[in-house]
Amino acid sequence: MSRWTQALGLTPESLVTAARTTLGTVIAALAARLLRLPEFYWAPISTIVILLSTIDPLTLAWQRFAGTAVGALLGAFIASIPHHDALSFNWAIYGAGIFVCGMVSSALRLRSAYRFAAITLTIVLLIPHRSAPWIIATHRFIEVSLGIAIALLITLTWRVPAPAVPAKRTL
Repeated sequence: MSRWTQALGLTPESLVTAARTTLGTVIAALAARLLRLPEFYWAPISTIVILLSTIDPLTLAWQRFAGTAVGALLGAFIASIPHHDALSFNWAIYGAGIFVCGMVSSALRLRSAYRFAAITLTIVLLIPHRSAPWIIATHRFIEVSLGIAIALLITLTWRVPAPAVPAKRTL
């Protein structure tokens, strides 16, 4: 690499990571738009989360997928309860939902997926939507799953080069 790229801190790893992330997020956004998903931006967000994590992408993808499923199912169930809507926030119901996400994640041995379950439940319950809760939950699951799938495809087909080991200086 040239001195100029080294001075900027650009490495082969950083260039490949930026290129992979760019390609993955653009593909995710275009695919979600093509599928006419209402909140298409969740697909590229999921792609970013997977591709830029310090956790193994395959492990993180599974956690995000499972957690999103748990949160979407529970959120849709709670949002279907009569007299519940995002505009009439009930802290007790919301808190119970977050707690149950944790218990279900733990019971299914998905403890690390809890964060994704809680995030998805929060989105389904607290953001006002015009569609039925089960439709919102299904869309969220599809949008996130699409982003995960694209991130995994990028991960499996385009590897990030291992960091260069600096040469030892000899006297």
